[in-house]
Amino acid sequence: MSLVGEGSMTWQEELASLVGESGVQYSAIGGEAEGNASDLNGSVVGEGYYRHEDGIVPEESMKDQLKGFLKASVEMMQDFGRGCRDILQQSLTGVEDSYVAKRLRGPWGVVSRRFGFLNDYLPEDRDPMHSWLVIICVFLVALLALNVNSGHIVQVQLPKKLYIHPPSASLIQLPDGRVMAYQEQGVSVERARFTMISPHSFLSSRLAGIPGIKESLLKDFGVRFITYDLPGFGESDPHPCRNLNSSAHDMLQLANALGIMDKFWVLGYSGGGMHALAAVRHIPDRIAGVAMFAPITNPYDSRMTKEEKNKIWEKWTAKRKFMFIVAKRFPSLLPYFYRQSFLSGMQGQLERYGHIFQEFWERDVAESIRQNDPKPFVEEAVLQVSNWGFSLADLQARKKHEGKNLLLWLKSIYTQEDGEWTGFLGPIHIWQVSC
Repeated sequence: MSLVGEGSMTWQEELASLVGESGVQYSAIGGEAEGNASDLNGSVVGEGYYRHEDGIVPEESMKDQLKGFLKASVEMMQDFGRGCRDILQQSLTGVEDSYVAKRLRGPWGVVSRRFGFLNDYLPEDRDPMHSWLVIICVFLVALLALNVNSGHIVQVQLPKKLYIHPPSASLIQLPDGRVMAYQEQGVSVERARFTMISPHSFLSSRLAGIPGIKESLLKDFGVRFITYDLPGFGESDPHPCRNLNSSAHDMLQLANALGIMDKFWVLGYSGGGMHALAAVRHIPDRIAGVAMFAPITNPYDSRMTKEEKNKIWEKWTAKRKFMFIVAKRFPSLLPYFYRQSFLSGMQGQLERYGHIFQEFWERDVAESIRQNDPKPFVEEAVLQVSNWGFSLADLQARKKHEGKNLLLWLKSIYTQEDGEWTGFLGPIHIWQVSC
């Protein structure tokens, strides 16, 4: 061990010897560290300050350092993106001759030609491929931004479970052994001046009737008002082979079982209008008249012109169009959609009338799905888009032609003599609101 003598180095000199010529001369403790002007542009002159060749400037704060770090990170990401692009371009070189590219070239060409008109909306000096990639990326970023919570607390009302009330319908047994559920309002059979029977629409039940109708009003006009559950709806048994002919005869058997000997009126709303027209077609001798509110029609009726069909489709929402197309083309998929919506057991929301009829509507829907079976709903939807077996022209009154003799037929057309009329001779009232 050597003693520290007169010729020994101080600790500053030892440190300087270890780091070599750094251009900074270390002074005594707490002293000023001066830099070599030939090697460095500045030196530390005190805590928080730095001597630069342009003068004394404050030392960078944490905020400035963070900004510099972020700027450098962005530049690194840009360089990384350019590198990935170069790698992708090099990897795709010659891919046009691959097997996959040859197989996809034809379909891709067809798609490009069909959607080529969209390129007319792009700037002329831009590559369409590059432009559409940018548009897609911006769209995805905007979509993600919309899904990000803005920080505001939004109270979302969770759907409630549908409550199925205890059975409350009156029941009759039809000649084929099936049970039909019905409900009566108004006066009794002895006091009835008019009898009205109302088949309900899709996703409804006997409880629908006439929403808001007062019992006193029916009694004042001497009306006996009867509603019933279609087969498989509410408390009625399903029909093994349901069609519009069987629907009309179910109505007739209900009238006979309830002691209705005279003709009766039929009231139909929306999808119920289809069953009202079926009654006019198949049991016209028992029908006094028909009243229909916004009755549904078959959008695939072959007797309609193209213009008539277009007028029907253009008034419908996209959801309704989709469900009609599925019912016509892919009816086997309907149970899946029904189980995801009204057969899920959860309450829905009215699309138009808000909370005015919410309670009434929830009770009616709950009753219609009492059996939790998609089959009757599928049958009803398929009936709406199938061949009804008759047209509206078949229901109009016309002269009856006697025999099959051609001369008698021509005579019945050109003579002015009053002959026997056939078809439905009673009134048909239709109320249709144009939206």
